[in-house]
Amino acid sequence: MAMGLLGLLGLLGCAGTPPANLGVNNGMLTRCPASPNCIASQTENPQQRINPFVFTDDPTAAFSRLQQTLASRKDTTIIEATPDYLRVEFRTTLFVDDGEFLLDSKHRVIHVRSASRLGYSDLGKNRNRMEELRREFELSLKSP
Repeated sequence: MAMGLLGLLGLLGCAGTPPANLGVNNGMLTRCPASPNCIASQTENPQQRINPFVFTDDPTAAFSRLQQTLASRKDTTIIEATPDYLRVEFRTTLFVDDGEFLLDSKHRVIHVRSASRLGYSDLGKNRNRMEELRREFELSLKSP
């Protein structure tokens, strides 16, 4: 029993700490590391590249819709919010991933980045979650 409890406590420590380099620098989200557990819309690496979220409505309204979409998710906690940047934590049973969203009003897109804090591979979790969020974001425009 004691060993099982110690093992569980060890696994709960898998959340890790957020990287110190998250945020925006010269209009760019942090670059992904070489590991395959990160996806971003501002990378040229085809294995890590994901399309940004596209919107047609007012940029401020679109970013507000995204923030509402994120706030409605049980697996998501908004950590930082400014008029053009959101940083969130995505929680699974044992792990925490860091998500970032950057509003580009000029090009009518929201750049995205999502990365696992620990491990090498995420088995596609960050990409799948971001595509799910994209669908929720697109549907939020059609909802009353």
